Amino acid sequence: MRHRICVFPDDSIGWVSQITCFFMNLTPDSKVVIQGFYEFISATHVAQMKAYGTNLVAGINPGGGGQQLYGLPVFDLVEEVVSQFGIIDTSIICVHPYQVLDAALEAIASNIGQIIIISAGVPPLDMVQLLRKAETTETLIVGPNSPGIILPGRILLGTQPNEFYTPGTVGIVSRSSTLTYEIAWELTKANLGQSISVSIGSDAIVGSSFIQWLQILDEDETTQVIVLVGQPGGGREEAAARYIAEAIDKPVIAYIAGTQAPPAKHWHQTGTLATVMGPDPDFGTAKSKLAAFKEANIPIAERPSDIPELVKKALEKN
Repeated sequence: MRHRICVFPDDSIGWVSQITCFFMNLTPDSKVVIQGFYEFISATHVAQMKAYGTNLVAGINPGGGGQQLYGLPVFDLVEEVVSQFGIIDTSIICVHPYQVLDAALEAIASNIGQIIIISAGVPPLDMVQLLRKAETTETLIVGPNSPGIILPGRILLGTQPNEFYTPGTVGIVSRSSTLTYEIAWELTKANLGQSISVSIGSDAIVGSSFIQWLQILDEDETTQVIVLVGQPGGGREEAAARYIAEAIDKPVIAYIAGTQAPPAKHWHQTGTLATVMGPDPDFGTAKSKLAAFKEANIPIAERPSDIPELVKKALEKN
């Protein structure tokens, strides 16, 4: 499956200044490495990816070169892996959050075009620096604080539990982790398979945006309906709602978590704030996001269990 990705300026990342188009090739033949084996990844996750057919070729763990870990040969440097295995398509980064920037820059220096950051709590200024570098090198960044990407029945990149997924035509793009799996399972139980599921990450600053993935799913021939999962904090969902109304042809179903969250409280899981930020007292709240989707005439699920019925209606109408 080959997807064209265009990086557009996004209200949530105002310093993105140019349009960059490139191709991301997600196939079982793509060579994948893991940088680091911090607490966010385990032997189970590695075994799950390998069993799913993901072409994991090596791990990188400075000081651990020459060893075997979780069934993978370990190298000290990314360039050593490239020297032995050739071009690497994707790196899954799972190092301490304060080491993410160095690891990602090392991957970019070795011409790895896709980086998935599992680690949570990456310093925002590190992400700003990383995304500026990624923009100039046309590198796709997913995360941080993301369980990655799954194309059900084809390839798994990250820690998403594949047992909740089945191949189909519903694309999922989400800021959440576990909620993404729950929604996939609700769809699977209703015999609604998924084409692709991606969590863009829930740290304060993340790489790829809702807008990018909406475009990917809108252009993907396999995807017929898109499910967007948002949550309090920032303005990503509001920007996505406007973009859907203006540019997306396929039906989109929205679900916003945290609608019962008390106002002026931290939404800890996202690493962002659902508090007053700027002139609008509702900025970043679930209320603001729901209003944006209503204004764009996008169907909204009140709970995850409502999503399959809304998807079926969209498929019938489409």
